[in-house]
Amino acid sequence: MTSFDYDLIVIGSGPSGQRAAIQAAKIGKRVSIIEKNKSVGGVCTNTGTIPSKTFREAALHLSGFRERGIYGSSYRVKQDISIEDLLFRVQQVINLGIDLVKNQMSRNRVELIEAKASFIDPHRIELTSDNGDGKHQITGDKIVIACGTDAARDSNLPFDGQRVFTSDDIPGLKQLARSIIIVGAGVIGVEYATMFAALGIKVTIIDKRATLLPFLDHEISAALTYVAQQNNITMRLSEEVVSMQIIESDIKTVEVKLKSGKVLRAEACLYSIGRIGATENLALDRAGINRDDRNRITVNEYFQTNISHIYAVGDVIGFPALASASYEQGRAAARHAFGINDELKSGIGLSPYGIYTIPEISTIGKSEHELTDEGVPYEIGKAHYREIARGQIIGDSTGILKLIFSPDDKKILGIHILGEGASELIHIGQAVMAHEGTIDYFVNAVFNFPTLGECYKTAALDGLNRLSI
Repeated sequence: MTSFDYDLIVIGSGPSGQRAAIQAAKIGKRVSIIEKNKSVGGVCTNTGTIPSKTFREAALHLSGFRERGIYGSSYRVKQDISIEDLLFRVQQVINLGIDLVKNQMSRNRVELIEAKASFIDPHRIELTSDNGDGKHQITGDKIVIACGTDAARDSNLPFDGQRVFTSDDIPGLKQLARSIIIVGAGVIGVEYATMFAALGIKVTIIDKRATLLPFLDHEISAALTYVAQQNNITMRLSEEVVSMQIIESDIKTVEVKLKSGKVLRAEACLYSIGRIGATENLALDRAGINRDDRNRITVNEYFQTNISHIYAVGDVIGFPALASASYEQGRAAARHAFGINDELKSGIGLSPYGIYTIPEISTIGKSEHELTDEGVPYEIGKAHYREIARGQIIGDSTGILKLIFSPDDKKILGIHILGEGASELIHIGQAVMAHEGTIDYFVNAVFNFPTLGECYKTAALDGLNRLSI
């Protein structure tokens, strides 16, 4: 019988890697987790999810944006907001997150190895340390790749991390620009666009597509577009960038030329054209692992790669690329690797999608256009925050909750929310959907008053009224 140093080696300490390592440790396996950066937690903790959402919260608080519906558009908590003001809060939360991950690893007896990993063969990993220890090898019976992604970069563009940068560079910014061009209207690009706009920065979005976040229910996408334009975000949709340069003058300016002939200028540019798998230096070919043209790893329904004892989880496998789903993927992969198959993919099938724009968006299930394309009959019910006492109290006049349900048995087919607290509010509907509930639950339920949860009752009653017309 072959002897290995570890029962499981996990490459990457982000959400999916953490959960895989801890799950294996809890069933008595010898586990190591390898992290190439000195700060554990992966992109999620250090440059991605946690920093961006903390940045958003700091922007909302310091700009007074939430209270403007009550006190007027000129209301601000702090007049002159600096990048230091924003990043102080970001760094505090990052430090807490790193400490939490390290504590979890220690409590569960998972060995943390700070080194760069690359495959020698399907069971052997070479470790390269930055602390002068040189290189050495470890072996694992099972391996989970949870290395995450890097922001995509175009080698023809003048990235300097300050004037032209990606979202990964934001925690290291030295100043806050007065105007910014955002290339790419994906989730990350639109999230930061709305954050910068809330701070009073002049924002221009450029994207090849004609619609903002077209995967959303079209009514929600249209509502987001309207609110963004009301907050002085300029949209340059159906446009393509052909060149970019930093113009050196008294004030450095980024100049962006579009295929249509337009020339745009701003103090800074955020380049946000998706992400690619951070697998470039793993030497996957030595282990025989397949990857696609964006360096992402293909897996089956059990998160196995084409090499059966090697798994991949989290953003490196592509959609949905959410921390919430990544946690469950890591857990499911570890359980399958060691023959515990009772809860494979638990919680992964019916997952909500949270988008931390301003206003916030969350969605679960099918959209109107998806059901139309599939030929599935449906009806809708809507509630507007402005009609709900809690919405009036918090000053959110643009929020909306939309239920989509079957007209035959009234089962819920989809829920789409735009407005304050959307990512929290979605879980009420998620629970009802998971138990195949109907809108009758919301009609008969008693909600605390005043709360945004009442939107469910209002939307359900609206849906029933539509059925009776």
